[in-house]
Amino acid sequence: MTNLIFDYDGTIHNSMKTYAPAFRTTMKWLEREGYAEHKEYKDEEISCWLGFNSTDMWSQFMPQLPADIKEQARKMLGEDMARRVDAGEGELYEGTEQTLKTLKDKGYRLIFLSNCRVHYLERHRRVFGLGRFFDAFYCCEEYDFIPKYEIFKKISPKHDGEFIVIGDRFHDIETAVKNGLRSIGCAYGFGSRQELESADIIVDSIYELPDAVDKLTAK
Repeated sequence: MTNLIFDYDGTIHNSMKTYAPAFRTTMKWLEREGYAEHKEYKDEEISCWLGFNSTDMWSQFMPQLPADIKEQARKMLGEDMARRVDAGEGELYEGTEQTLKTLKDKGYRLIFLSNCRVHYLERHRRVFGLGRFFDAFYCCEEYDFIPKYEIFKKISPKHDGEFIVIGDRFHDIETAVKNGLRSIGCAYGFGSRQELESADIIVDSIYELPDAVDKLTAK
């Protein structure tokens, strides 16, 4: 049995549909409250934070903010995203459902591993019917926000067989490298190609994933 460890945001979920407007709304609040200077953020200045857990994101993005304000901004952004997902503004990449079904039909076991919080996981699981495809779900909040490569060490004994990591950010490729696993880098996501250079295969479309997985398992 081959287990496919899937990242979520930027790998199968086009997070910018909800993250970008929620980010800009939160920044406007920080400006009004006097905690940030006015700035119009480009999409690439926002998308670079996708893949980080929300606590690490605010600690690195605006380390000078008082702790209580960082936490308030974190919650505000998350709640805004949640409202947008519930309102139907969220979006899986075109071809996601077909690709995941193809992989499942081929006999691969799909495992969800994301740097998200439990409420985020559960909302997206419900809205997008992710239980149709994934056999197990894990998120960083359940493991006190330790890095993905450490979470893998804790969850891998629960699953027999080999593992392939699939993701769009350095967190995913790092998980593979530090655990001696093969990996597929998703260049269509939000990470740079440089982040993915240690991946065994890099794909430019989600439609390429089934062939990429087959190639790795055939070796």
